[in-house]
Amino acid sequence: MYRLYDYRPSGNGYKVRLVLRELDLAYELIELDIKVGASRTAEFLAKNPNGRIPLLEVPGRGFLAESHAIISFLAEGSALVPRDAWQRALMWQWLCFEQYNLEPNVGTARFWLASMKRTPAELGDKLVEKHAKGREALAVLERGLEGRSFLVGDAYSLADIALYAYTHVADEAGLPLAAYPAIRAWISRVEQRPKWAPITAT
Repeated sequence: MYRLYDYRPSGNGYKVRLVLRELDLAYELIELDIKVGASRTAEFLAKNPNGRIPLLEVPGRGFLAESHAIISFLAEGSALVPRDAWQRALMWQWLCFEQYNLEPNVGTARFWLASMKRTPAELGDKLVEKHAKGREALAVLERGLEGRSFLVGDAYSLADIALYAYTHVADEAGLPLAAYPAIRAWISRVEQRPKWAPITAT
C-alpha cells in the first residue's frame, strides 16, 4: 500500500489524494503539520532532503517527491493521461503553467492568509504582488476553459486535477472567482466526479 506524507490543507497534496481516489488506489495518509516544521525533522529529511510535502512512499521502490511527478507516476496508463502525444503535451503545458504561474501566487497567498493567519496589512506589497500575478493566472485559465468542459481534449485529466487543487480555494487567497464564469462552471463539473472528495477529506 502507498503511504502519503501530507499536510491536509495543501493543494499540492490534494492533487495526489484526488488521483489516488479517482484510480481507487489504496493508501495510508501520514499527516504532517508543516506550520511547526514537521517536514524539516531529521527523520523526514532522510526521506525527502528537500523537506517538502507531498511525499509518496512506494512499496519496494522508495520515496517520490513533487506533486506532478507523483500524480504522473500514479496515473501512468490510466484515462487521466491522454494517449495522443499532442494531447499529452497539452496536459503537461497546463501542469507547467500551474507550477510556474498559479501555485506560486494563488497557493502562496492562501498559505499566508489561511494557514499562517497573516493579515493583508502585515503582508503589504508582497500580497499585492501575489494577488496581481494570481489574477493574471486565473485570467489565463478562464480563457483556456471558455467553450470547453475540461482543459485537454474535453476529457478529465491530470491537467484538471492539478489546476483545480488551488483554483477552487482561490477565495481563501483573497482572490474571489465571481469574475470567472468558465472557471466556476468547470469547478462544478470537477466536483460532480463520482470519486471527488473535498480537500479536508483523507
